Amino acid sequence: MNLLLMQGLGWLGFFGRPFVLEQLLCAALVFALLAVFRRRQPWLRRAPRILLLLGGTALAMVLAALLGRRFGLLLLSAQILAALWILRLLEKFLLQPWLSPAAFHGLVSRILRPAFSLAVVVVILDAVASLRDLATISLGTWFGSEIQLGTLSMVLVVLYFVVAGSVYPAQVVGWLAKRALAISEGSQTALVTLLRYGVIGLGVMWALARLGIDRAGLLAVAGGLSVGLGFGVKEVFSNFISGLWLLMEGSVRPGEVLIHDGDACEVRSLDLRAATLLRASDNAELVVPNQSFFTSTTTTYTRSDRMRRCNLELSAPSSWTPDQMIALLVELAVSHPKVLQHPPPEAVLLGFSPTSHTYKLSFSIIDPLRANTVVSEVKLALWRRFDQEGLLMSPSGEGSMSPAS
Repeated sequence: MNLLLMQGLGWLGFFGRPFVLEQLLCAALVFALLAVFRRRQPWLRRAPRILLLLGGTALAMVLAALLGRRFGLLLLSAQILAALWILRLLEKFLLQPWLSPAAFHGLVSRILRPAFSLAVVVVILDAVASLRDLATISLGTWFGSEIQLGTLSMVLVVLYFVVAGSVYPAQVVGWLAKRALAISEGSQTALVTLLRYGVIGLGVMWALARLGIDRAGLLAVAGGLSVGLGFGVKEVFSNFISGLWLLMEGSVRPGEVLIHDGDACEVRSLDLRAATLLRASDNAELVVPNQSFFTSTTTTYTRSDRMRRCNLELSAPSSWTPDQMIALLVELAVSHPKVLQHPPPEAVLLGFSPTSHTYKLSFSIIDPLRANTVVSEVKLALWRRFDQEGLLMSPSGEGSMSPAS
């Protein structure tokens, strides 16, 4: 650790060297002039910032060369800016037109830009210090094995890209399995999740082997901590096992619509700890622990198909015969564009009295998340028709229409 601290102090000394300060001074002078011209020239204000930075660095490099000074640091900065500009062009013209917004954002933010940033850090460290010397710095002995900075850094980098990039090969395998085996969308998502965590598990095992950690010592420490941690993290392990079971069993899959706390929700993702649900009523995302699906009854509308049967009850004056009212209810349901014709809508008489009769209307829709909307639209159509026929509740209370789903 002392050697690492000395290396860090050496880097600070590097920026105090005369030839470095001269290059920084040239760059500061050029960028100050560019800032002045940019305020006066409209075309400079419209130019991309990265091109201005690249152009300014190139001009500073030319100025240093004309003054007979060294410009290696400026050349390195220009090369990094040029590489960043090329990366932006590739993202904009090669990747963005072919990928969905979510896939593009994930690939760029998790893989491409972190990889570019890592490459820049390595190049800068190689310019100001010796990577070989840095890699051999010892960080101490962990679990019976000496850990060096270079080995630990490589393991952490590989683990990051395994975790961040494992989803893409898993998605390819899932897509091929769907095409070859004709599995459902939910099964494909479950397969992708299992494959992803399998790859991450293999990555963790490789990291432990690469660091040379003594498994016996690691197991001994884990066994000593298991009793104390068991009470504190038992819920985490319970959710972990529940998530694995749900993925393998397929009882709750991404894309399914189910009822949670009385609201229709769509399963967006099913991870090892919790499921993410999208609540249709207010477009809110709910994070539900996996074990809750084992401790309570779950109502799903998409287990075998996405059809949902909707019901509403209403009262109407006895001036209309049950045959007339049933025909009217079926006619209004059939005329709605989102109501399925098969199975057909059905209206039945529930009860009758001298002043009013009670009816029940049932119909099916294909989108369970829009059940409340479709029921409301059917109620509104009934209200308008009843208003035309003069069947709405009168001030004396004779006759009523009180639909309720």
